[in-house]
Amino acid sequence: MQLETQFGEAHGFTCRDLLPYVLDDDGSLQPSSSYSSFLLQILQDFDPAQSSLKTWTSRKVKQHPALNRFLLECGVYLISDWAILNDTQPKQLQRILGTFYVLTPGEIKRSQQLLEAYHAVYRAERLQKRSLGIRGQCTTPTTEQLQQISQRLEGKANPMLLTTVMQQLQYLAYRLRQYRIHVRRGSFPTESLDARNEYNSPLAERIPSVDSHFGEQEEQVEFLQSYRLQFQASLDQALRIAIQSRVEKLQSKDQEKARKFLTALHLSHCDQMSMALIAKLLELRAQDAVTRLLKLKEFRTDVQQQLLVVLRSLVIELAKDYSTTERLATLENEITLALNEQITSLVSQAEAEAQSPKKTSSKSYFAERLCEQLKIYTS
Repeated sequence: MQLETQFGEAHGFTCRDLLPYVLDDDGSLQPSSSYSSFLLQILQDFDPAQSSLKTWTSRKVKQHPALNRFLLECGVYLISDWAILNDTQPKQLQRILGTFYVLTPGEIKRSQQLLEAYHAVYRAERLQKRSLGIRGQCTTPTTEQLQQISQRLEGKANPMLLTTVMQQLQYLAYRLRQYRIHVRRGSFPTESLDARNEYNSPLAERIPSVDSHFGEQEEQVEFLQSYRLQFQASLDQALRIAIQSRVEKLQSKDQEKARKFLTALHLSHCDQMSMALIAKLLELRAQDAVTRLLKLKEFRTDVQQQLLVVLRSLVIELAKDYSTTERLATLENEITLALNEQITSLVSQAEAEAQSPKKTSSKSYFAERLCEQLKIYTS
């Protein structure tokens, strides 16, 4: 099945998991008053004048409510990037990026401008076609549409901007997709640093090469491979510093409290245990006592600040190989903003995971690295 080929390996399901949702035929060719199999529903609604049976079946499968609920649980949302952008309003975008991703006003404004330009070109054309009775799925923007979007953003048509405009649109759609998955299934989908398309990274877009204003793809790949290694090493270092700082502070007052802090930190992030159960295991009065012991918001802020300090200097040093000294000097502030955006997103994901009542077998990247550092610290 196409869904298994496209999403199965990355999201942990096989065709066998999907088939029970669509192969529910009991052998009867006539629908009863209380039940109609999915196969009969397909045949009843099929109009050969409108599409082929294969196309119609594919569409009906992708619209199957129970199947879609299962796919959402696996982190798959069967809507194209272009449909997501098409039906998202700028006001909605402001709220999502501000409250869910906690971006700066400047970052939110740039994203709104991008979405508004997309609507003015892509959405306007779709509405015009609909008025003429032409319908169909949202397809990838054409080169001409990207040129028009670029012109609205930059004030002039620039062929060199087309790849970047496409990347920015895909990255914005990626964020909206993750938000929708979170809303529909009630938990934040976990993501490895390699899971995102490497050309969609805002950091890569802000570090151009010497020869091209936006950099060659090969150089972006090389830079991002180095960057991912630096990011993990820097996050591990920031976590070690934050853990050590908190333990030393607690040990100066109460050795037992420091021990319980490490245990509670492990139980909450590595075993995904509730605060109430942790309180019982550690013989604390109630779950609010665990909350006060961990002070997770303060802990994550410490990690975030340490990570930005460590990573910023490393990335600027790394970027020297991919940009001129003069150009890099003007980019330092943008690099800081880009790093802060990614780090904030990482921490927001960890916060959403901790607040979700529904625990999963997978962990956020923040929790994964924290658990690795706790192993080292307590060994």
